[in-house]
Amino acid sequence: MDLRDLAVGALAQNRRTALLLGTGAALLGLVLVYKRTRKAEKSVRVGAVSQIFIHPLKSGRARPVALAECQKMCLKSGEMLDRHWMVVTEDGHMVTGRQEPRLVLVSLTCEGGQVSLNGPNMEELKLPIHQPDNPVMDCRLFGADVQGRDCGDAASDWLGRFLTGEKRFRLVHFEPQLKARRPAESEPLFPKSEVVAYPDYGPVMLLSEASIQDLNSRLGKEIKPEQFRPNIVISGCKAFDEDSWEEIQVGSVRLQRVMSCGRCLFTTVDPETGVINRKEPLETLKSYRLCQPEEQHIYKKSPLFGQLHTVKRAGVLQVGDPVYKISR
Repeated sequence: MDLRDLAVGALAQNRRTALLLGTGAALLGLVLVYKRTRKAEKSVRVGAVSQIFIHPLKSGRARPVALAECQKMCLKSGEMLDRHWMVVTEDGHMVTGRQEPRLVLVSLTCEGGQVSLNGPNMEELKLPIHQPDNPVMDCRLFGADVQGRDCGDAASDWLGRFLTGEKRFRLVHFEPQLKARRPAESEPLFPKSEVVAYPDYGPVMLLSEASIQDLNSRLGKEIKPEQFRPNIVISGCKAFDEDSWEEIQVGSVRLQRVMSCGRCLFTTVDPETGVINRKEPLETLKSYRLCQPEEQHIYKKSPLFGQLHTVKRAGVLQVGDPVYKISR
């Protein structure tokens, strides 16, 4: 081997050594960055989950559950998915408890591939969850175009008899391949990529027991959480602490706060009787829960009660889980 070959071999060896050293340095850098990031993230326990609710039917009766899977689009328990069924007019416009207060008395449950509809003084109606031969309806939800699979004439007749006996309604079911609602189209604070089925806005609404108790002390009577249709109710914190939780960990779920929940006439529907009074608790909330002037372009004159979250990391949560506020 001549001098030239020795020089080339040494150069190649040096390059390999440099490459290995460079790779090692890069990996070490990533480890240090990761450790610094983890160290910067702090968690403080702020409460615990006291109740979990799923509302399979938009404006229908809440279903309390002990454990739920928190998916990107909604909470899920068994075959029930939050707000994946909706009542619409024959031309596809949504119908909620604002127009038909007795809708809050309708219970929709799912088991064994079957949907069951129940209501006071009504015979139970059962129908398949999936009816692929039924037509897909184009629907309107707060001005947004969405779609739903029509659930058939039997469900339509059942709803007509229970709600009015005069008007005609259709029940629709959201399926993954159908056009979903994009909250950002009506509320820019939501990520543009966010999609949901039939909620007013986000996939998760959270409220604390203390906030409800504070309201009840002003009303002089007891209103239950179901009147505000939350998904998660938190105990062990002060009233309206949830307003400041920008990011929280619940079980294996990570939630990101987007905005407060502006309240409307629907809060004046009693979930136990289906009677709307059009006044309370909305008027009392307006007396002390209006937004700051700089936020009026977002909430206008709606009082704020509860917080809307997106799902940063899906997982499972259950009653009794501690709730941690995440800060950096």
